[in-house]
Amino acid sequence: MKEKTYVEDINRSIYDFKDEETADKFFKLEGGLTPEIVDQIADEKDDVDWMREFRQRCLKIYNEIPVPDWGPSIDGLNMDDIVTYVRPKTEMYAKWSDVPEDIKNTFERLGIPQAERESLAGVGAQYDSELVYHNIKDEVAAQGVIYSDLESAIKGPYGDMIREHFMKLVPPTDHKFAALHGAVWSGGSFVYVPPGVKVEIPLQSYFRLNAPGAGQFEHTLILVDEGADLHFIEGCSAPKYNIANLHAGCVELFVGKNAKLRYSTIENWSKNMYNLNTKRALVEEGGVMEWVSGSFGSHVSYLYPMTILQGARSQMEYTGITFAGEGQDLDTGMKVVHNGPETSSYTSARSISKSGGINTFRSAVVVNSKAKGAKAAVSCESLMLDSDSRSDTIPAMDIRTNDADIGHEAKIGRISDEAVFYLMSRGISEEDALAMIVSGFADSVSKELPLEYAVEMNNLIRLEMVGSIG
Repeated sequence: MKEKTYVEDINRSIYDFKDEETADKFFKLEGGLTPEIVDQIADEKDDVDWMREFRQRCLKIYNEIPVPDWGPSIDGLNMDDIVTYVRPKTEMYAKWSDVPEDIKNTFERLGIPQAERESLAGVGAQYDSELVYHNIKDEVAAQGVIYSDLESAIKGPYGDMIREHFMKLVPPTDHKFAALHGAVWSGGSFVYVPPGVKVEIPLQSYFRLNAPGAGQFEHTLILVDEGADLHFIEGCSAPKYNIANLHAGCVELFVGKNAKLRYSTIENWSKNMYNLNTKRALVEEGGVMEWVSGSFGSHVSYLYPMTILQGARSQMEYTGITFAGEGQDLDTGMKVVHNGPETSSYTSARSISKSGGINTFRSAVVVNSKAKGAKAAVSCESLMLDSDSRSDTIPAMDIRTNDADIGHEAKIGRISDEAVFYLMSRGISEEDALAMIVSGFADSVSKELPLEYAVEMNNLIRLEMVGSIG
């Protein structure tokens, strides 16, 4: 009997190695979430007074907000068991050679130092709850670009700027896990690009969660001033454990007048991860916000980057791809709010489901009454590779002006027998025809991901066709 054709699950072997977290190398708090634990985190961070008070206020809000009841089940997540702070017993270094060998080996195996040497303007590497390495190229720093760990920046000359913007786009009252983030956040990056500065090569942060039963709560704050231009890359991974891990980070992006920011994310969390991340951008007049998102891991995801097009003629583009395999329920999408006149947004999303994986795409387009001449288009395509998988599209549109051009298109289906037959009639084998169709379906999105991530993308979205139809 011939082997049936199938599409392999994503190869996660390069991510599933683990470092033993011994007491002599790692410090961690007890599991759970109490005012005392939040105070311990503040002590570890040597928080300024306003941040210490902010954490406790967020904890109070967290305890008052109910758990979401409209998405995938997160019943397997018990905050009493989650360790909210784990750090390696090491400092943060600016020289890669100074990073402890075991941690350095982790990031070497993930290809981060090589990527930095070849194509990145700066790198921040976070291991569990703390950054262990942060560096920016001299020529980029000479342009006045600030790229720092967030904790240092809060206590430095940009402290007032950070206080003015920190969790203002994503207030702790937004939802339960935003409040959780505000209470226990640790790590992350601060970026400020001065007016008119164009950063020619990307900055990158990479987040590695190694500890079993732990959470990671990094905060990324980026301000791109008037006429400036930046590409920022975010990568995430974790080994697989048989207990729940949690990622509840927060990303706040401020795009100034006539500025441009591209934010690329490749998330490859393990299948025991609950990924409850929040990302939001505010775009001023003539500004451009580009999201490029690849979601390939986690057990459950709630992920909906939001853009507020505040200024006239501001623009947003969202390009995303999601792969859900066995044991994965990925609820993803985007939201855009058109506040300014002649604003425009375009969304292109692709999802692939196999082996019982569930993909849900949610889109929300809001056009307010002052957004005259607004244009918005949403395109969502889903490919199911077997009868066990599921894909749903849930669009929402709230249009409050007649002077707007709004469109939505959704397609859900399987590989077309006619398309396979056509390719075979052109001399292509059945196996190659199937591989071409699946790869081509993802190509329109994957080609938007940064070239320097090609090696990682090959590991994440490698769709292997084996055998032939039996």
